Amino acid sequence: MAGLSHNRRVVLFDGVCNLCNGAVQFIIKRDPAASFRFSALQSAGARRLLGARPTVDSIVLLEGERIYAKSAAALRIARGLRFPWPLLYVFWLVPRPLRDWVYDGVARHRYAWFGKRDSCMLPTPELRQRFLD
Repeated sequence: MAGLSHNRRVVLFDGVCNLCNGAVQFIIKRDPAASFRFSALQSAGARRLLGARPTVDSIVLLEGERIYAKSAAALRIARGLRFPWPLLYVFWLVPRPLRDWVYDGVARHRYAWFGKRDSCMLPTPELRQRFLD
């Protein structure tokens, strides 16, 4: 993860998924310290950050040198938001295979349930600095 600061948190998301774009908007509104940055999985920036790692199609959180995916990423993100969202971190106690099974079920149907965009979202000028190229 060359160029990624140890204290920076980057959320990689499916840029054409309406659910994922809604999640990004949700995070932005509940992250007043602007501690999260964002990049669509389809972007060159995400490819640079992930390097030779296998292609992923789920949410990914890069936190320092650590990489979290699926339910682990979602719970770590919730933990970094303002109250009451960090309370969701209690679900870390649920075994990961069960958490990821639920996550995978929603992810498998996300386009059918929430729709899909023709292209990745473009951030507003006010939010541009929160998105990586």
